[in-house]
Amino acid sequence: MTRNRVFIGILWAAAAIALLAFAYFRFVAPQIEARVSDGLGVGDYELVTTDGQPFTEDSLKGGATAVFFGFTHCPEVCPTTLGDVAGWQDELAADGEELRVFFVTVDPERDTTEVLGDYVGWVPGTVGVTGTPEEVKKAEKAFMVYSAKVPLEGGDYTMDHSASVLLFDEDGRFFEPVGYGEGFDRAVAKIRRMIGA
Repeated sequence: MTRNRVFIGILWAAAAIALLAFAYFRFVAPQIEARVSDGLGVGDYELVTTDGQPFTEDSLKGGATAVFFGFTHCPEVCPTTLGDVAGWQDELAADGEELRVFFVTVDPERDTTEVLGDYVGWVPGTVGVTGTPEEVKKAEKAFMVYSAKVPLEGGDYTMDHSASVLLFDEDGRFFEPVGYGEGFDRAVAKIRRMIGA
């Protein structure tokens, strides 16, 4: 008899846990995710683009937009991502679609507008973004991006940073990220879903 009660108690506990998990993933998690998504890119940062325009949260509005944080001395992730972006742009242009791309530096000490302009100038629709270290940190916080200076031998340094491309719809709302190395077809499909949404 006692074993049956214990077994029934375990079943009720499992059912209660399952119900709580269902409620969390059905009702609570989507609200948390929506709040985070709605706030991504929102902030009082003011940077400058390589074409001399201000870059603020309003810059995300007016068209399908991608934002990527990186730096010009990046050995692998940034040049690879820019190559990916160039491929996306070619594919989209073939169908008359456009994607605005902002490459925001996490290394404003070295990445002036001139340096960034040379670095991203070969990628269609892409402009570099820089500013004071304080404004760059504000932007990183607004986009929930990580970066850190990593010292190297001889007094030089590199930067560790988030590697996703963040997609924003024409209203400036966060849509989805494209992960580093995610794959050409998946990335273009995400962008097209955003443009068509």
